[in-house]
Amino acid sequence: MFPLILALDNENKNFVFCFALFSLIRTFASGIILTPPLLLPYKGGEFLRATEAEAAPFPWGRAGGWASKKITMVMEKNVNEVLLKSVAILSRHSEKEDGMMPEGSAPMPHVDSVERVVTLVRNIIFSDYFNKRQPEEQIRAYYIGVNMEELYKLLNAQIARGLLFCSCMSEAEAADKARCLALDFIEQLPEVKRLLYTDVEAMFNNDPAATNYGEVIYSYPSIIAMTHYRIAHVLQLMKVPVIPRIITEQAHAVTGIDIHPGAQIGEYFSIDHGTGVVIGETTIIGNHVALYQGVTLGAKSFKYDAEGNMLNVPRHPIIEDNVTVYSNASILGRITIGHDSVIGGNIWLTHDVPPHSRILQSKAVDASFSGGLGI
Repeated sequence: MFPLILALDNENKNFVFCFALFSLIRTFASGIILTPPLLLPYKGGEFLRATEAEAAPFPWGRAGGWASKKITMVMEKNVNEVLLKSVAILSRHSEKEDGMMPEGSAPMPHVDSVERVVTLVRNIIFSDYFNKRQPEEQIRAYYIGVNMEELYKLLNAQIARGLLFCSCMSEAEAADKARCLALDFIEQLPEVKRLLYTDVEAMFNNDPAATNYGEVIYSYPSIIAMTHYRIAHVLQLMKVPVIPRIITEQAHAVTGIDIHPGAQIGEYFSIDHGTGVVIGETTIIGNHVALYQGVTLGAKSFKYDAEGNMLNVPRHPIIEDNVTVYSNASILGRITIGHDSVIGGNIWLTHDVPPHSRILQSKAVDASFSGGLGI
């Protein structure tokens, strides 16, 4: 369809002819249907915007008349055809899509529900911060109990979906196992709470800019990331599929801190600033360890079996107690950083470090020039 658009210059009352390629082409058995010319207001070398066109003088009435209705009608036909065509194509299962989908038709894990699980755990562990503060223990217990009941129901449902997503068990088997796992998780919440409060204390003690513990709990990305990680790690140890990774990646998206739920992290752990930190799956971190932004605890290389399949073997560093790693350091491979060591910023490290070490960059050379020398 190639309609002729007549543009009227409202100042000089001169007609300017231009051709435009209209996007909608409809072909019927009788051939290509041509539409009559469309008349649009034109002023000062440009077509008027919709708001200006409404107010522009027009010899056959306002711009909202026959021409405007014709444009709207044609565009609606175009939109409908494009939408229907795309829906038809996307509704077909592709070979790759079928190969990636689990068997059966069980419901998938629900990402928003998983996020709600984390929120409920946070509300339980930091009850006075994220619920109405209650000095009386009985009233506090009521609010925690309400959250706990919702947590159990949601977690039960999402664990069941995770089990069905990654195994061939029946829905009845998945439901039974999910109930047991959800209760096991809730029994471990007191230890999760204890660990998270050590993380809050470590973060507060390591940051002179922190004015109080509440500031750390409410706003620090390290605590957001560690709350997600501590929850996900418990589920990972219980061999719950999919859900732990969803939880840690939600924190990754918000904070820029990427912690695999399989990593082992001790108590009193802190990450200052946090953006760009990566902690790999088989990393082991001791107690009282502090990291700064951009630190990578990653793998140096990967191992493969005889058929070329990647092996999931220990490949990330071991960080012992009381170690500080400064910004943008990369510690790669299954190496050990001995206790009470300091790793300076921008260090690339692929070998073991004994306890009480200080690994720093060589000092920058000040090569000053004067009188035009050095040019």
